Amino acid sequence: MNDDSDSQLLPILPVVESWRDSCMPATIESHGPAARFAWEEFFLGEIRNEYTRRNYLHAVRQFLSWTDARGVELTRIAPMHVGAYLDESTTSAPTKKLRLAAIRAFFDRLVLRHVVVLNPAQSVRGPKHATVEGRTPEIGPTQVRQLLGSITSCDVVASRDRALIATLIYTAARVGAVVRLRLRDLLRDEATWSIRFHEKGGKQREIPVREDLRRLLSDYLALAGAATWHRQNQIAKRQTAHTRRRLPDAQATTPARRTADATIPPFFPCRGDHRPPPTRRLARRRAEPRRPCGPSHDTAL
Repeated sequence: MNDDSDSQLLPILPVVESWRDSCMPATIESHGPAARFAWEEFFLGEIRNEYTRRNYLHAVRQFLSWTDARGVELTRIAPMHVGAYLDESTTSAPTKKLRLAAIRAFFDRLVLRHVVVLNPAQSVRGPKHATVEGRTPEIGPTQVRQLLGSITSCDVVASRDRALIATLIYTAARVGAVVRLRLRDLLRDEATWSIRFHEKGGKQREIPVREDLRRLLSDYLALAGAATWHRQNQIAKRQTAHTRRRLPDAQATTPARRTADATIPPFFPCRGDHRPPPTRRLARRRAEPRRPCGPSHDTAL
């Protein structure tokens, strides 16, 4: 390896070493290089999602701390220990299922690297958990006019709320995808506009913008000074380090808050999509007469 490649690798090594010193349990350190390699391979190589890595790391470290407190070595962990750990846990059923999945995936990596012989969590059954999701009511053209007409202010916040609610109505996008939109996601040319949504799993979806939504977006961009903000934001990105944040609560709860102010039924849940499973939705769609799911493209606001 030449000097140039060595100089390129040097800045990366302190980051890996600091992560190892702060996160690796003593029981993994004491079981040799194969266990350390499996730990780093699993958390730094296999898991690419930041939130999954953080949750799995917390679950595995808690379980290893539980076994260390009871004097159980890593190579002697059995299914009864995993089951006893879940039985003693006072967390909810979804949290227990997440921790069991983390332990099972981590020990799969240990088996692959010949640290342990068998996966003790493979035969352990997690708790049963089922949820019944409600049905979000549809919104009609009259209620769309009432909702957007209830926002009477002319400031930037009111213009933003009108554009946000109209985007949710006319694109049927998730709240999480809408509040993550950036100026670069609005694709504009002389003829048409379209919005690029960043969905779950790294997927992208482009939806054309209808004329009334285009007008609301133009009004908001004009009031917010989007062109000036965009240049300043690009400069700030080069000068300071950005941190990843969860979706803003103030914008995620805007549809529900504005709906309550307009005194109409709640059409926008604050978190997630509250819809029945696909098979149940298909059976209901076949049994019920067809109804419009929202204002048509020809409906004027």
